[in-house]
Amino acid sequence: MILGKWRFETLKKIKRLPDIYKAITITMVILFLASASTVAGDKNVIVIDKFSGQKDENGVPLGWQLEKKEGKSDIRIERERDNFYLHFVSRGSSFGVKKKVEFRIQDFPILNWKWKAGKLPKGGDVREKSTDDQAAQVYIAFPKFPATVNTRLIGYIWDNEAPKGSTVTSQWWSKLKCIVLRDKTDKLNQWFKEQRNVYEDYKRLFGEEPPEVGGISLYINSQHTKSSAESCFDDVYFTKK
Repeated sequence: MILGKWRFETLKKIKRLPDIYKAITITMVILFLASASTVAGDKNVIVIDKFSGQKDENGVPLGWQLEKKEGKSDIRIERERDNFYLHFVSRGSSFGVKKKVEFRIQDFPILNWKWKAGKLPKGGDVREKSTDDQAAQVYIAFPKFPATVNTRLIGYIWDNEAPKGSTVTSQWWSKLKCIVLRDKTDKLNQWFKEQRNVYEDYKRLFGEEPPEVGGISLYINSQHTKSSAESCFDDVYFTKK
């Protein structure tokens, strides 16, 4: 079958990618091929997660899937007073969690979240393959057929050496564009609230109207620099404005 041949050829291409980008791409291909219902929410908000404290036996928050690529994953749901949040610790490892969501980014363009970094990977720098480690990464995927080769990704990252405001095309995957929101000049162990117009970012980065969102991923890695990293995430949601 033609479709079967297409899947075989495109999956061979994916195998040549590094594990973290391979995982993200394969995940979004699956999301593209599978049917899924749009995330429910009120008229103005799509809540991705506020991390209520519910988790599975591996510490992964309910509704998310673990992506373990290299080394040991350390995922916890922590609590501060009445608030729960997601906590990652990486020791020379690469892992994250993914969630399937489908909606028009034109309708809910604003991504909101909180994060903090406890430790940055030593010498981490998204601009170089050999040091491409970040304590905190938020990826939004936009599948386009054929998804294995056409899926666009926007990554909002907390880098170490790359300065804030940098926009970097991944050396591993040309359709992944990373925007450095935080770097080593930002205070550790302090929550920062972020808000991005993903719709405008997509048009600026890819020069076209975006397809539907297919998924969101939260990641951490430190395997390239053979160091360690720590980060936390909370209150992830999309709004109309």
